[in-house]
Amino acid sequence: MAKGLTRQQKEAIALLSFGTLLEYFDLMLYVHLSVLLNDLFFPKTDPMMAKLLAATAFCMTFVFRPVGGYVIGKIGDAIGRKSTIYITTFIMAGTCLTMATLPTYAEIGIWATVALLLCRMLQGFSSLGEIIGAGIYLFETLKSPYTYIACGTINIMARIGGFIALGMASLVINSSFGWRYAFFYGAVIAIIGFIARTRLRETPEFANYQCRMKVINKIDQRYVVKEKINKKALLGLFFNMLKIPVGFYIAYI
Repeated sequence: MAKGLTRQQKEAIALLSFGTLLEYFDLMLYVHLSVLLNDLFFPKTDPMMAKLLAATAFCMTFVFRPVGGYVIGKIGDAIGRKSTIYITTFIMAGTCLTMATLPTYAEIGIWATVALLLCRMLQGFSSLGEIIGAGIYLFETLKSPYTYIACGTINIMARIGGFIALGMASLVINSSFGWRYAFFYGAVIAIIGFIARTRLRETPEFANYQCRMKVINKIDQRYVVKEKINKKALLGLFFNMLKIPVGFYIAYI
């Protein structure tokens, strides 16, 4: 894979792969620690309400993933691919740090529950934007066949991040290792990843896209042919991808 790639391209693959691993480590850490955290952040007086809140915190990530993908995708089209990667890394680092320092329900009551749910919303919002943004960046930076190998690597690193989160959660639950330290580590590493990613440069494809848009904006819009969206293909892709969250819910819930 390395043959034929420039040093800058190799660096981009490494930074994006490592960043995606960290992003999904932070995302899945709560999922694997939920058996512990639900008792700390949700009211115990009403068991049914506690169960509903726990399910809500779990589901928030998937509800807001498509929202994040759309919004961050729009931002990427407007100001650049590199910027979206900064945004997703910053959001995930911020939510991890918040969860590490968040007072429990016993200390501040329902506000602990609200803050936790907001963090899970933001993590779901950030997670899809991260993996899609990284994939688009590599797709616009590399040529075939390196594009497919690099994008596949991004997906693999996301799964590895979730697996490492499982190992960290097992350490917390089965030892005296504090759960807050786990989130602190996630936040610190995410900040380091954010700083490292500042070395990334904007993709050549996006630079060309900006030039084309400037030309198009100067042309009479009546003579511009707009690309049509294949709605059947889009719907087919939606149902094809739907099996992933459905399988995830069945496995965990």
